[in-house]
Amino acid sequence: MISRRSLIAALGASALAVGLGAHAETESPAAVIRSFYDVLLSTMKDGQRLGFAGRRDRLTPAISKTFDFPLMTRLTVGPPWATLTPEQQQQILVGFSAFSIATYANRFDDYSGEQFQVDDTPTTLANGDVIVKSQLHEQGGDTVELDYLMRQNGDGWRAVDVYLSGTVSELAVRRSEFSSVLRRAGPSALVELLQKKVAELSG
Repeated sequence: MISRRSLIAALGASALAVGLGAHAETESPAAVIRSFYDVLLSTMKDGQRLGFAGRRDRLTPAISKTFDFPLMTRLTVGPPWATLTPEQQQQILVGFSAFSIATYANRFDDYSGEQFQVDDTPTTLANGDVIVKSQLHEQGGDTVELDYLMRQNGDGWRAVDVYLSGTVSELAVRRSEFSSVLRRAGPSALVELLQKKVAELSG
């Protein structure tokens, strides 16, 4: 069963950026999240058979179609992003993506009755972004609220942040950790940290 602590760790959403394609452009924000949950749940059910590598490979396309990771990486790094070279930016994006994929593959490794529920009526914000509300119902009766901040770009609706219990911003959590490393030790140190995290999760 997935613990609340594991869920928080797994919400570091990430994947290499890929185009959504014509079909995904027509999906509503809620449909994007529902499609992601469908793949996540099936991966959990097959988790032990698939092993870490199998879970990672199955989740990568779904994660990539759900989250705007180039934007999320940029926001996570914060103002220092503008001072990095294109090569450094790409290295951090790749490292952040690999770390987040590995986090999902590591944490969502089995199934014990969990169910996801998505609200079909998102809240529209003044800037055109929307909030899609969802819940994770655990077997023991606990319910965790997961809200997705969605933004429309050329590829359709994609998530740019996740709020645990409606308040805890995943971007804010990651920004606190990664931007401090970047300021203190530079981009190479941040890339090395991400690679180390991936190695630990891949175990």
